[in-house]
Amino acid sequence: RGLTVAKANKRNQLLKDLDTTFAGIDSNNQLLEGLDEFSKQAHAMITSPRSREAFDISKESKEFASPFGTTNFGMSCLLATRLVESGVKFCTISFGGWDTHRDNFTTLKTRQLPQLDEGLSALFNGLEQKGLLESTVVYVTGEFGRTPKINTRTAEGGRDHYPRCMFMVMGGGGVKGGHVIGESDDKATGPLHEGYSPDDVAASFYHALGIDHEKEYHTATGRPITIVRDGTVISDLFA
Repeated sequence: RGLTVAKANKRNQLLKDLDTTFAGIDSNNQLLEGLDEFSKQAHAMITSPRSREAFDISKESKEFASPFGTTNFGMSCLLATRLVESGVKFCTISFGGWDTHRDNFTTLKTRQLPQLDEGLSALFNGLEQKGLLESTVVYVTGEFGRTPKINTRTAEGGRDHYPRCMFMVMGGGGVKGGHVIGESDDKATGPLHEGYSPDDVAASFYHALGIDHEKEYHTATGRPITIVRDGTVISDLFA
């Protein structure tokens, strides 16, 4: 199952064959040359002995691996700890199934939340055990919130997409743990006070990584582009 080194090498050889076929057409194209270089770097990375070692979660002791559980999300969290330990700078873990337009409460109680609790707590504990938590920012979020009103399209009851009220979790990397920042009204229709925007969250995330969120880059025509448009760092997040 999954992508083996043999499959990766076979795909890389196919790419080389195509590159040879279209070499005359692609000559002197800086964009394509750049893409070729990135492809070579990616192939070298995923097939290197160091990467293969990091991806082999069976190398972890049973005592360390057991708290992560056996779900895809838990195994992904375990893998993330190994990748960070090996020097990977940025990892993304996907966890679907939150689009609860129907059967919201049973789905959350029996499937989604137990898996999230198990995997995420093991991720924090695992990073701390390896001495990596203070140098690693963990950021957990979804696309949007869910409607305060329960829909009645089905007997089970669901919650739909809602942009005005949601949450995110940050920890590690200088973030002050054990605090809840911000508050919704009593029906979760929106922030009780001013609230925080996605740009504020992005500015805080970059700040935690040591990246200047106000830095400007310029396009080929000289147009300034900021990393974050209007965000302000949420100072209460940080110790």
